[in-house]
Amino acid sequence: MKPIIALLYDFDKTLCTTDMQNYAFIPALGMTPEDFWTLANDFGRENSMDGLLAYMYTMIRECRRRGVRLDRDFLVRCGRAIELFPGVKEWFSRINAFGAELGAEVEHYVLSSGLKEIIEGSGICHEFKEVYACEFLYDADGLAYWPKLDVNFTNKTQFIYRINKGVLDVSDDKGLNSSMPDDSKRIPFPNMVYIGDGLSDVPCMKTMRAYGGQAIAVYQDSNRHGVEELLSRQRVDYIFPADYREGTALDVTMKNIIRRIAISDVLAEENARQRRQIGRYDLPEQSSLFD
Repeated sequence: MKPIIALLYDFDKTLCTTDMQNYAFIPALGMTPEDFWTLANDFGRENSMDGLLAYMYTMIRECRRRGVRLDRDFLVRCGRAIELFPGVKEWFSRINAFGAELGAEVEHYVLSSGLKEIIEGSGICHEFKEVYACEFLYDADGLAYWPKLDVNFTNKTQFIYRINKGVLDVSDDKGLNSSMPDDSKRIPFPNMVYIGDGLSDVPCMKTMRAYGGQAIAVYQDSNRHGVEELLSRQRVDYIFPADYREGTALDVTMKNIIRRIAISDVLAEENARQRRQIGRYDLPEQSSLFD
């Protein structure tokens, strides 16, 4: 079997330049990003709420107040305004082709506290095997009325385990929590790389590094100091400017990581093949070196 390599991405400020709601959704309410996020964060603190549930509730409430129809189509249209970092659109096909040259299959996943519906409009959603992000339920009229999924900073880690085991259905908790031998897991942790941008990604980054995977942080000038601190505290393996174009430091290092994983898997398979071959014969007991 081809080795499978999983690249896991945060979205906001990792693949695009700011919070995805800032591009089109918040302006459609006639608000500034600062006003909206202050309103949502204050509401969350006043009610001791999970911050992501608070912003999703605020989205529903403010759309009702301002006569904006909050349906799936509207959110997908908002995603078309997303500004991706340089090279992101070309990144996936180039990395896939590089992996294929080495006999490996590369898969891409999103683990985001943003909105799945907005990501669907970003122009790159089709590049991902699965997108785990906050999501709404819709009523009979097609209007958002309840959170379907809340992907906060700590529960993001469950999706790493889902990808590891190949249990991708978020409603399948039994499969996720069932014991599974390491050699039966679809994508071993050492074959996984997480790419994020800051403190909200630390739980995923720590999980990666604890089990033999890799963690990368990307930065813009505005958050470079914070990312450098992640590196100094050994919470990530590498940091790079958020530039996904061919030949950049991020591109070169990712290819080196993929090369290492592919070679490691080939060597492990050869070792297993030889052990299976030896097992077909009855070998005599080995003599002591001192006989």
